[in-house]
Amino acid sequence: MATIEECRGALEKLSDNMRGAEGDVRAAAALDRSVSCRITDLDVTFLGRMTGGRIVVDETVEGPPAEKAQIRLTMAGDDLVALVGGELNFARAWGSGRVQLEASLLDLFRLRKLL
Repeated sequence: MATIEECRGALEKLSDNMRGAEGDVRAAAALDRSVSCRITDLDVTFLGRMTGGRIVVDETVEGPPAEKAQIRLTMAGDDLVALVGGELNFARAWGSGRVQLEASLLDLFRLRKLL
């Protein structure tokens, strides 16, 4: 089972990957939205913001967040690490229910370029 530190590191790596993106992917990463990433097996949620082509994690809270972020991810810690490491395909993980992504319809269309 991935640790909180490994999950935070995976989110930082994802942020670095987004910052280095080009073209349509860079445009999709340029959203300014609140973000939460709930890690179910650790019962923690990373809260932050997608801004300037990055994800900035501001805090980590136990359990679900008090407020809904505009973009919400939910998954196990090992799945987060595997997704960012390229070992788990997002579409397959999402289709099988291992990963949940909630956002407005417009944001989902933009985010699909990242995934």
